[in-house]
Amino acid sequence: MLLRIEPPYLLFAGDAKDALAAKTGQGIVDWRPDRCLGQLRLAGCRADHGLPDLTVAEGAARGAKTLVIGTVGPGGVLPETWVPVLVDAVECGMDVASGLHTRLGSFPDLRAVAERHGRRLVDVRVPARDFPTGSGRRRPGKRLLTVGTDCAVGKKYTALALERALRERGVDADFRATGQTGILIAGEGVAVDAVPADFISGAVEVLAPAAADDHWDVVEGQGSLFHPSFAGVSLGLLHGAQPDAFVVCHEPTRDTMRNVPASMPSVRDVIEATCRLGRLTNPDIRCVGVAVNTVALGDDDARRSLDAVAGELALPATDPVRYGVEPLVDRLLDG
Repeated sequence: MLLRIEPPYLLFAGDAKDALAAKTGQGIVDWRPDRCLGQLRLAGCRADHGLPDLTVAEGAARGAKTLVIGTVGPGGVLPETWVPVLVDAVECGMDVASGLHTRLGSFPDLRAVAERHGRRLVDVRVPARDFPTGSGRRRPGKRLLTVGTDCAVGKKYTALALERALRERGVDADFRATGQTGILIAGEGVAVDAVPADFISGAVEVLAPAAADDHWDVVEGQGSLFHPSFAGVSLGLLHGAQPDAFVVCHEPTRDTMRNVPASMPSVRDVIEATCRLGRLTNPDIRCVGVAVNTVALGDDDARRSLDAVAGELALPATDPVRYGVEPLVDRLLDG
């Protein structure tokens, strides 16, 4: 069993100070609107997901199975002022799911009521099971991994956009979440940065198992092979995903990597390293394009940046937010 969150959801926005604080909840609404029954906002909340405002009792009456905490405060701490709402949700028959650093079970009253009612407190940063070490054995099915020149360049968004585009073309595809926000969007997955290093590749083998030959698992990438802090997680993901294809995600205006003084690698560096290291578990690995995060650029500069990347590498390059992922899907399906 992987960690799983039972839909439908009542999204808890708490007392979010702005929309950015509630971006996790908004991500669920954007990518899995069919799982969202409503939102619960406390006094002073300045975020609005555009869902019906419901109380806990109203959400339960409409069939909500999980209260999902979609707001993140400073330091990922869960405020004690929220606990009575969570207790109320459990008493009304819901599970509670959280991607915060504070563990739900650390609140004695909440833990006690969950035990009494047989409901789950789901901390998505905590793996739901132990994993084997990676085997490296080839398995059927097809897998695509998003990789990055750095952290926070759009790997999750690109993977979700690729899954949606593949499904729209009638391709059997699933998004495989590897981080807490991705898990809350997908409803299941493994937070690989919480898995002991020896077991990361094995966890990803479990996450994206053997499948039909025409099935694509689109695996959410983490970190970067070049990032001094997170390269170990990125490499474990690469070996466990055993990808047939990968997309490089890149932010073109950065000179150094996030939170460290290391210089940004080039997209070509990332392609070459990913192919070289990825051949350990899939000799046929290939890059099918580049997803460029152009949020910091005007439209003309964004177009020029994409044209430069595509021209240099002879690969499709697009911004998934501005221009969609169709060029990447075309290259992927053309083989």
